[in-house]
Amino acid sequence: MIEFSRVYRFFFLFGITATSSVTAAYAQAKPTTIRLSPDDQERGQYGAQRNFFFLPPGQTGEDNYLSAGFFGQKLRPYLKTSPTALAELDKYSRQKTLYLIDRGVLVSSVIVYGSQVFGHGDAQYTSGTQQVAIGAAVVSLVATLFINRHTNNYLKQAVDNYNTDLPGAKRGALWPRLRPAGVGVSATAQGQPTLGLRWQL
Repeated sequence: MIEFSRVYRFFFLFGITATSSVTAAYAQAKPTTIRLSPDDQERGQYGAQRNFFFLPPGQTGEDNYLSAGFFGQKLRPYLKTSPTALAELDKYSRQKTLYLIDRGVLVSSVIVYGSQVFGHGDAQYTSGTQQVAIGAAVVSLVATLFINRHTNNYLKQAVDNYNTDLPGAKRGALWPRLRPAGVGVSATAQGQPTLGLRWQL
């Protein structure tokens, strides 16, 4: 009876210690993924064209968010191990370049139109040059809709591709389902102690 009590206590303490250590290690492990700020994660089509903010791998807390840069250039070094993520980031950079060109056309059109109002003495609002400027401005505004339609989605997809391509992504997603929900010790009919694990299905 004394021998059984010692073995029982050994297996019980071993089971509790092992489970606690694995659970603590899993909880304290630093994330290896890149995470966008909650506001940026909610951006959709035609969303704002301001810079994205993200948490680099291994970082947590609001104070550690970094700006991705206007073209996503500050995010690029973190994506270098994922070709699919870099491909999406290239699309994002292209769209941002087109956005700048489009803004330049619009501003130039407004300046040209305004300069022609009193450019010939009397005020003029529908000269040939002004009509061209108006047409360019309208085209620019319409082009903005097409340029901005998927711009934000490209950067979000780049981050998603990086997180999906991580070596431990599938393993990390599988572990919470395989981790035992409980541990216990019991005795067989012959009086031998056994360690029992329980899962929630």
